[in-house]
Amino acid sequence: MPDLSELNSRVHQTFETLNQAREQALLQARQLTRLCANTIRAIHRSEMETARQNLQEAADIAAGLQRLLADFPLLLYAGYTQDALKEYVEASLTLCIIEDAPLPSPETLGVEYNTYLNGMAEVTGELRRRCLDILRQGYSEEAERLLGWMDEIYNLLVTVDYPDALTGGLRRQTDLVRGIVERTRADLTLSLREERLQKALERASNRLPNDPHP
Repeated sequence: MPDLSELNSRVHQTFETLNQAREQALLQARQLTRLCANTIRAIHRSEMETARQNLQEAADIAAGLQRLLADFPLLLYAGYTQDALKEYVEASLTLCIIEDAPLPSPETLGVEYNTYLNGMAEVTGELRRRCLDILRQGYSEEAERLLGWMDEIYNLLVTVDYPDALTGGLRRQTDLVRGIVERTRADLTLSLREERLQKALERASNRLPNDPHP
């Protein structure tokens, strides 16, 4: 009978090490996702200093997660790890766009290109939300600027015509982005027309003679 005792020992040692790394990775991925969500929430509340602090904490955890899993590609490229890193990309890019700052590259964030692009796709939803918040106060050039970013993001994503196995399902995300951009453009167009109509009515009202009767 063959002796598999040595193999048995290596198998258990390998999976024990993997399992310990996995448990740590799951914990850090949950922390990273929570911090990114808090960053986005602070952005929409215009609490920019809080957003920056949360994002810095998220950056530290993301770097630690990547170091932890550097020798475990099976875990590094697992769905829960890449999903957390995608949230980190989304929060990072959203904050930079809102603050009109240069975007960090995939290399700067330490993420794969497919993770970066999928995170970028989700940024458009946050920009739409920001636009709608702005439009509640009336038409604004800031909303136009954000729409310009949404257009640029879509124009980039639509060129990435590769199999979903390579892009992480980017094609479906791109279709969603197109709908978000179109709806936001329609909202801005309506807001602009309403503002122009209001100004035209005000000008017409100012040209009318004053009513002599009290």
